[in-house]
Amino acid sequence: MNKSIRNRVVTGTALALAVSTVLTACGGGGDGSSATTTAKDEPSAPPAATAKNPLVASFDGGLYVLDGESLKLTSTIALPGFNRVNPAGDDSHVIVSTDAGFRVLDAAAQKLTDITYEGAKPGHVVRHAGKTVLFTDGTGEVNVFDPAGLTEGKKPDGRTYASAEAHHGVAIELSNGELLSTLGTEEKRTGALVLDKNNKEIKRNEKCPGVHGEAAAQGEAVAVGCEDGVLIYKDGEFTKVDAPDDYGRIGNQAGSDASPVLLGDYKTDPDAELERPTRVSLIDTATAELRLVDLGTSYSFRSLGRGPHGEALVLGTDGTLHVIDPETGKVEKKIPVVDKWQEPLDWQQPRPTLFVRDHTAYVSEPGKRKLHAVDIESGEKTTSVTLPKGTNELSGVVAGH
Repeated sequence: MNKSIRNRVVTGTALALAVSTVLTACGGGGDGSSATTTAKDEPSAPPAATAKNPLVASFDGGLYVLDGESLKLTSTIALPGFNRVNPAGDDSHVIVSTDAGFRVLDAAAQKLTDITYEGAKPGHVVRHAGKTVLFTDGTGEVNVFDPAGLTEGKKPDGRTYASAEAHHGVAIELSNGELLSTLGTEEKRTGALVLDKNNKEIKRNEKCPGVHGEAAAQGEAVAVGCEDGVLIYKDGEFTKVDAPDDYGRIGNQAGSDASPVLLGDYKTDPDAELERPTRVSLIDTATAELRLVDLGTSYSFRSLGRGPHGEALVLGTDGTLHVIDPETGKVEKKIPVVDKWQEPLDWQQPRPTLFVRDHTAYVSEPGKRKLHAVDIESGEKTTSVTLPKGTNELSGVVAGH
C-alpha cells in the first residue's frame, strides 16, 4: 500500500451532497460509446403539467420527463437511438448523449434546446466546482462550461481542450482552474494528466492501466479508476492506491463532499465476458487505503450512488438498496425496492438503475415499467408509478454542485 496522503482541505465548491459525479458510468465490458439501435419514431407528447424538480428517463424511442415529487409523467419527447442522460448542473437542464453528440434538454420547460456539442461517441459528463465537463470519445475533445449559462438558450462560453488522441476518457475541472483529463488511445488507456488554467501540462501519471471513470471526495480529492486500483489527485500530487489483487479493476465510482471515502465497483476477472461482482470498494482519499465490502449480491455500473450524509448506496441484484457506512464498511440498512434481477450481457440494455438526489433514491424497474422513490433515511418507499414503456437510463436536474 502506498504512503498516506495528507488530508489538507482545498477551499472551493465541491460535489453536491446527494449526487456524486458519476456520472456517466459505463459498462465494464464495453467501451462506453454510443451506438445506434433500431427505434421507431414516437410522436412527442405536449407537456401535460409543470414538472417540479424534473426527472428524465430514457426509453427505446425517446425520453420521459417526470415530476420529481409525484413521479407523474409530464411529457414524452421523441428521440430515436440509444440515448444517455446526465444532470447538466443547474435546476433546469439535462445533458442527453445522442448518436451525433451531446444535446441539452430543458427539462423544466420539457423540450430539447438548440444547444449541441457535436461529435462521435459522446461519453462522460462530469459536474464539479460549478463547472460541467463533457468528454467526446470519438474526438478526444473536452468542453468545460458554467451550466448557469444554459439559461441564455445558446452554448455558454467555455474552455476547450483537445486530447492528444481520441479515447474513451473523462475530465474534471477543479475549483482552482486545473483540469484533470485521462490519457490514452482507442486501444490503450494509461493514466491522467493535469493542466493549469491556460491548458499547460503541470502533472502526469501513467501508472493507471485501463483508466476509467472518476469521482471527487471531501477536500477535493479526485480519483480515477484503474485495472489495479485507483489514482488519486489531491493538493497538486498524484497518489496510486493499489488493489489487493493483481487485477482489481475499479471502473465506476461515486463520491460525496460529505466524506473523504469514495465508493467504487471491484472486478477481478480480466477475461470475463461480464463479471458480476459481489464486492464493492471503499477508497479513503485521506489515508490512501482501500477496503473491500462483500454485499453477498451482485450489482451493475448503474447501481452506485451517495446519500445526503455521504452514505454509500448500492442497488443489488437482490432488489435491495444497500446503505453502507463509508467509514466502517458496515451495511447499516437494506431497503427492499424492486424484484430480483440479473445484469444483461449488453451494457446498453435496460436494468434497474439508481439515481440519487437530496434525501431520495429513485430506482427504475424496467421489467415492470415502474419507477420508485425511496426516502433514504426512513427506508420508506414513498411513491411508485407505472410508465408506458420500460426505461433504461435515469437522471434529473441537480443544482448547487
